[in-house]
Amino acid sequence: MREAMRLLTAVERTPEQERTLTGVREKCRTVDGRLHAQGIDLDVSVAQALEELLDGTVSAARGPGYHHALHALIAPHFSDTHDLGDWRRQSWFWTVDEELSRAGLPARLGISQILMSGPPVRLPPAGDTTPWMGTFPTELAAEFTAAHEAVLDRVDPEVRETVEVFLKAIRFEAEEWASADEDRRSRQDTMFFWCA
Repeated sequence: MREAMRLLTAVERTPEQERTLTGVREKCRTVDGRLHAQGIDLDVSVAQALEELLDGTVSAARGPGYHHALHALIAPHFSDTHDLGDWRRQSWFWTVDEELSRAGLPARLGISQILMSGPPVRLPPAGDTTPWMGTFPTELAAEFTAAHEAVLDRVDPEVRETVEVFLKAIRFEAEEWASADEDRRSRQDTMFFWCA
């Protein structure tokens, strides 16, 4: 995450950062093409949004292009990716969290809390559409896992099924964090959630 944030704040980019940005720009153009093929034309294209983010000159008050651009900028810097499936309704995660809360899960560890906690930098709202994103500190992955496992047998089977999808990925991150050397654990590590 740190490397991606450095791309946004660099006054003079290194040759390596410029190479990274070449790939990111291509990814943004690909996303624009995919959205256009689906009949979705954004007021601010993903490619334009990326350039505005890099220049610090955001021109629109809202728009999903900025979120897609930030995702393209961040994605190359993450080592472990997990596909958590397709979910039709964002509201389902609030339903999951309500049931987990009734079973005793602390609200701050709710799935919707991390999925929709927002981007790691300030962006114009995406509007009434996806994408949405969130971040979660990896050092809390073990706490998240233990808290969900403690209430799992007290929730509806459909809710349990959803939670187990997330637990599989977050348990993996917790194990990675626990086995990491002291140097890695001394640096902040972040899980990034992208829902499009």
